[in-house]
Parts: sequence; C-alpha cells; structure tokens
Amino acid sequence: MEDDYYSIDSILAENQKIQCTFKVSVPDMGHLDGGNERDIKAQSKVQVPLWMAYILIYSDYADFTIPTSFSARVRSALNAEPRSVRLSNLVGQGGMWYGFGRMIMHLLNDDAAKEMSDLLVKTFRGRLPEVIDQAQHFASIHASTADSGVGGGALGGDHAAMAFREGLDGTERELFALTQASTRSTKRWYEASDRGRRS
Repeated sequence: MEDDYYSIDSILAENQKIQCTFKVSVPDMGHLDGGNERDIKAQSKVQVPLWMAYILIYSDYADFTIPTSFSARVRSALNAEPRSVRLSNLVGQGGMWYGFGRMIMHLLNDDAAKEMSDLLVKTFRGRLPEVIDQAQHFASIHASTADSGVGGGALGGDHAAMAFREGLDGTERELFALTQASTRSTKRWYEASDRGRRS
C-alpha cells in the first residue's frame, strides 16, 4: 500500500476510526462526538477517523488507545494461528487491516511500532500460503467445471471461494483474485501449447 495522497487504499485505511482521549477542552467541536454537547471536555473519549487523529495527537490535544483490531486478544490469536482470524471482521468488509496497522505504526513510539510491524509481517507470512493455495484450488475447480460443461460444480466452487474470501483483508482479497487469474491464464497457456495437446 502506498502512502500516496491519491491512493484509494490509503484513504480507506485512514478512514478507520480510533478512540482518542482529549487532554484539553476544545470549544465548538462537540459535533465530533455525535452528542448534544457544544464543546468537547478534557478527558472525553471520542471516536475519530485516523486522518483526524494524526492532527489531534501530533498537536498534543489528545492521546489514543490502540484499536480493538490490534488488541492483546487479537495479537494472541494471530500469534497462535494467523489463518484462524477473520481479518475482515476486525476492520469491516473489504477493509484494509494491514494498511490500518501501517497507519497506526506512524502514531507509535519506536518499540511499539516495531512490535506492530512484526505482527503485520508475521500475520501476512502465515496467511499468504493459504490464500494462494485456496485461490489456485478454486480457480482450478472453476476452470474444470467450465470445461466439462457442468454448471452446478462451478456454482459450488464460487460459493466456497466467496465464503473463504469473506474473511480476507482487502490486500489478501486482491492477491486471491490475482492468483486465480494467473492460474486460469497458466492453464489456458498450457492447454494451448504442444505439451498440452499431446497429453
């Protein structure tokens, strides 16, 4: 994911909300909390988008709490078995869990940022083989049923692939789709080559 101003992935990641605790009272900003108060009082806890949290935290108006997407419970589950955690449930359907984590790293001190970086890398490495394997599997099922003219199997494969993809982060979902397309292209190339015709 790029840190480019025009990157859709960056925009989606920075739109996730985090809880900030205000250190000072802020006049005429009560609407941020969604309540009826006109001002935000010191020690108030308010959910704000990450892009706004940068300004508040770096200006020393507020502190933030690590989001539940990266809580100790989630980290423990990811350290135990990264493939068992549905990352989409942590940031919303199609959310960018890895991107959100990268953005949170910018707010942390060096040690905590390194710990977050290690978690993101370990999780990605632990989940990547399964994402690739499942993508190749569902691509081959879909290609086989399409070639044989059997419609029911293709639908079953598509439903199973869809169910698997529902738990993926947006980045993993992109890799899943790219791997499926690559697998189908490789199969078509092989079948069109001399070796494929001789088989």
